Amino acid sequence: MSPTSEPRLDVLKTYKLFINGQFPRSESGRTLPIKGPDASIIAHASHASRKDLRDAVLAARAGLAKWSSATAYNRGQVLYRLAEMLQTRRDEFVHLARLDPTRLSGADALTPAQEVDAAVDRLVYYAGFADKIAQVLGSANAVNGPYWNITQPQPVGVLALALPADAPALLALISLLAPALAAGNAAVVLSAAFAPTVSTLGEAIATSDLPPGTCNLLTAPLEELAPIAAKHRDIDGLLSITTPATAALITTLREGVAENLKRVHVFDPAPFTDTAAWHSLRCLEPCVEYKTVWHPVGT
Repeated sequence: MSPTSEPRLDVLKTYKLFINGQFPRSESGRTLPIKGPDASIIAHASHASRKDLRDAVLAARAGLAKWSSATAYNRGQVLYRLAEMLQTRRDEFVHLARLDPTRLSGADALTPAQEVDAAVDRLVYYAGFADKIAQVLGSANAVNGPYWNITQPQPVGVLALALPADAPALLALISLLAPALAAGNAAVVLSAAFAPTVSTLGEAIATSDLPPGTCNLLTAPLEELAPIAAKHRDIDGLLSITTPATAALITTLREGVAENLKRVHVFDPAPFTDTAAWHSLRCLEPCVEYKTVWHPVGT
């Protein structure tokens, strides 16, 4: 067979969703074009639908039981294992960071390698904090009576994490996800950020010993799925970040949760490279609620 002179057509990858430990395409069959820094199409991503969100919430609710009942020490081990998986695939994530058009720039700029290293370090930090949350946020309260009065932090439950399109995908996602998982929550990530990074993180999670359903990753425009998540009665809380892309969306989210009284917390736009801001209790506190126990002392 003689070689052809016709130009070859590249087969572009389609990045999948990550639901219940598996990698399905969207049930709608829709895809989103993924563009690189030069605006050329470099891949496609599954465009999550309302049903995909429903499936992810069901998976998260099932995964929550195993994850929240694990010891805090064990959760820390699993998060450290996830940091190992990121470190193992460091070159791949560095390559994706170079393609991400929302990568940090200006005074807070990091090289792609520095961004990936910062994400690994953030995971290691919260892996180490997992078995210290109760000591730091809990308390033994003074009461006037023959009782022990103890306050303990508990996971909120199923958290939806809304990741905006103008956030650096890996570092922003880890900044929301790591404290949520360290506190014992299950997560449904709604991401409009750079989909190849988000989907590839799912591949790392799949080999990290995290129970299936504990973390689910959906790629879609936030204006489609975030308002649905706000009204979903089996989602216990919603976290997001203030960026120019979410300025109008935040009001919609707060209006949506008014009907079911779920928690909404929007982090201030601290630079993602600011370790004092992102390695702190301000990230853990929205991921817990408190249970106070009274116990009689003596006979």
